[in-house]
Amino acid sequence: MRAFGPVLALAAVLALASCSQAPILGGKPVAGDKVVAKVGSEPIWASDVRREAVAQGAITEGEPLDVTSDLFHRTLDELVDQKLLAGEAARQGLDRQPLVKRRLQAAHDKLLGDVLVEGVVDKAVNDNAIRALYQEQQHLSQRSEEIKARQIVVATEPEAQAIKKLLGTGASFDQLAMQRSTDSATRFNGGDLGYFTLDAMPEAYGAALKAAKPGETLGPIRIDAGYAILRVEDRRPEQPISLDEARPQIVRFLTYDEIRTLLQRLRSATRVQMLIPAPDPNAMKEPASAARGAASALPSGGDAPSGAPVPPAEAPVAAPATKKKT
Repeated sequence: MRAFGPVLALAAVLALASCSQAPILGGKPVAGDKVVAKVGSEPIWASDVRREAVAQGAITEGEPLDVTSDLFHRTLDELVDQKLLAGEAARQGLDRQPLVKRRLQAAHDKLLGDVLVEGVVDKAVNDNAIRALYQEQQHLSQRSEEIKARQIVVATEPEAQAIKKLLGTGASFDQLAMQRSTDSATRFNGGDLGYFTLDAMPEAYGAALKAAKPGETLGPIRIDAGYAILRVEDRRPEQPISLDEARPQIVRFLTYDEIRTLLQRLRSATRVQMLIPAPDPNAMKEPASAARGAASALPSGGDAPSGAPVPPAEAPVAAPATKKKT
């Protein structure tokens, strides 16, 4: 059984612009494109099917879609249904209804805005820009020191003191952590906390570890979960985040920055009148719908869902200078 949900949801907006008796568009939409079906005299191109599959989230932007695959044929079948429904709507004169005209105009405006923003972002968000911003962030970041340590957490101070004595006689820290520690996140890996910076740890840990040397055993330290015994294993300069790790955040930053710059330029060049009262400043503010629509066609760290979020008032940090483990 075919799913008609997407067809019916889209039919009202798709009706009319694509369904006059004579085809509206001519020529290949993209190089190498080919017609894969006709509804009456109107062609459906392979690129139309791929675009619809992306819009439905079945594939990602740029991912190939084999014309022999089941997904391609299912999506093509839905596009045929869309054109049939739209053609019937046009024959019934629905395109002359005022409300339908407004919805078509809204869809027209959104599509043009999406295409404009997509082009602007495609030019701005490229490998050179990503690498340049990454290098700038690395240059500006201030490196601190990372510590590698293990922990054993128990409920009472006498338990912690007893464990420290056992460690002093040569007992294995890893074994005691697995046997006695109450911290479920670290007990089964020998209490390993990995590498971290002091500012990423609770204050009590930071105070104890500040001057500790590799090989030193510290504690008992009073913490929220009870008492902790720490074993310092290494200290090293903080390692920078890699370009691959930073890439999604950088892409988001550059994308939002380009959208914000574009909208600021357009708003400054056009008189915009708000004919309703300003919102209550104490109420929660919502982002502008124009930016919400513009962002819908943009990449977001590798994906491009429809209805992407609006650029925030303050863009996210593009490339964190460090990676910290809590």
